[in-house]
Formats: sequence, structure tokens, C-alpha cells
Amino acid sequence: MSRAHRGFSLLAAGLTIAASGPVAFAPLAHASTGIPRPDHVLVVVLENEQRAQIIGNPDAPYINSLADTGANFTESYAITHPSQPNYLALYSGDTQGVTSDACPNTFDTDNLGQQLIAANLSFTGYSEDLPSDDPTSCGSGGYARKHNPWVNFTNVPAEDNQPFSNFPSDYSTLPTVFWVIPNLCNDMHDCSVSTGDSWLKNNLDGYVQWANEHNSVLITTFDEDDSNGTNQITTLFNGQPVTPGSYDRTIDHYSVLRTVEDMYGLPYAGNAAQATSITNVWGSGTASEQRRTRR
Repeated sequence: MSRAHRGFSLLAAGLTIAASGPVAFAPLAHASTGIPRPDHVLVVVLENEQRAQIIGNPDAPYINSLADTGANFTESYAITHPSQPNYLALYSGDTQGVTSDACPNTFDTDNLGQQLIAANLSFTGYSEDLPSDDPTSCGSGGYARKHNPWVNFTNVPAEDNQPFSNFPSDYSTLPTVFWVIPNLCNDMHDCSVSTGDSWLKNNLDGYVQWANEHNSVLITTFDEDDSNGTNQITTLFNGQPVTPGSYDRTIDHYSVLRTVEDMYGLPYAGNAAQATSITNVWGSGTASEQRRTRR
């Protein structure tokens, strides 16, 4: 497998199972968790929008289509402000004592990429505009290291830090779990909601359609809100193992990480050990299934 195709991972979050019917196509990572083991998980993180600024917004038609055809978490919250500690929380189960967007940082603690590699699985992080001549740079053009948590960890190989230009067109070659980080415009940090929504559709909808037929998952989430609300964010799960619907149990970045770890029987990093996995969104549901709020 080439360096560009080495790894990938996606996240899920914590709830009590209420899905109907067995998941014949998805073997369980832990028999007791009720969580399937997807072939691939993609986690994409967008920026700085309250849930109410995304869900129901006509400027975000694609994200709203994902909400309509996937698991839409109506009570999803970020951990803190500003951006960087939220990315670290989602990736490593801890803010690592970081309270700002200052760069660089270096850690050697447990994290999702390191856990996957130790389990003979694969991880890759794809960042749009990552500079090929200096992939550990704090920033270059539309790229910002504060949104790239894996580059801070010495126990994750340098080759797992890839530019989005290396994202494969053959989705079967993707890593087990992979992250995608758009640049500062396309993640809605510096540009409009409609810009980020269009980027998501143009760049990741092919994977979404493929995932719906190939036991794979997309996790779409935001790092935080715009600091004018309660830090409530949009979090969505899409893919073949997901039962569509609105789910109102409270989740956060730690419960999403815990869910991904449970998918593959991984140990729990940091605060994921105290979080609750999301278990009630899995089944054989389809996009045409009746929507209803679930606890």
C-alpha cells in the first residue's frame, strides 16, 4: 500500500441501543457493545458554526441531506474553546493541557492513530493544502497545524500525515480510519457555510455513496461553535451500518472517539474511558426509513 493510502479512521458517539434488526454485513468489534466494525471510517471536521447555523440552513443543502439520510445527533457538543483543544480531544481523548491555538506542540500520549497501528490496522490524516516541503509547518496558505492533531504526536509515523491531494480515488485502498481536514476557507473558518457545504459535496460525496454499499461510515462534525452559543454543534453519521433518524441523547467529542475505538476493539484514550459509546444508531436501516427522535 502506498504512503498516500496508508490510513483512515472515523468516529462515532455514545448512546443506548434502539436500532431494529441484526447487522448481518458488519461483524462486531466487541460482542457486548452492539457496535459494528466498519471496513472504513472517515472523520471530517468543519469549523466554528452553531448547530442552528447548519441544520435547516438553505446555504447548507448537502449537509442537510446527510442529516436527512443518516444519524443526526441533535444534542452534540464540543468540549471547549478555541479550536485546537477540541481537535486534540476528538483525536486523543484529552485536550493535552492545551488552552490556545499556539503552535507547535509535541505529545507522546495515547491517540487514535497510534492505537490503530498497534492493532495492525491503519490510519491516515489528509489535510488540504498541507505543504509538501514542510509537513510539520504551523501554517502555510490555507493550511493550519492547529487543525491537524496527529502531526503533534511522536508515536504516529510521519507518512500518515498526508496532503488531501493524495486522497485516493479507489476507496477500497483507504486506511481503516482516516481523517479529512479542509483548508481554512473550505472548513467554514474563513469562508461561508455555502462554500464549505459545496466543498464537502464535491470532494466527499463519492465516498459517501460508496460507503452506503461497502460497510463504511462517514462522521461529519464541527470542532466548536462560534463562541456565541452553548457550544452545540452538528454531528452526523452516514453509511451502510447506520440507521437514519434524529437522536437526542447528549454526545461530545469523547463519546465519538470512544465509539470509533469500540468499533475496532481498541483501548480507550484519555477521557474516552469515561465516555459512553453511541450504540443505538446501528442497524440495517435505509434512507427511506421513517424519521423519529430516539433516545
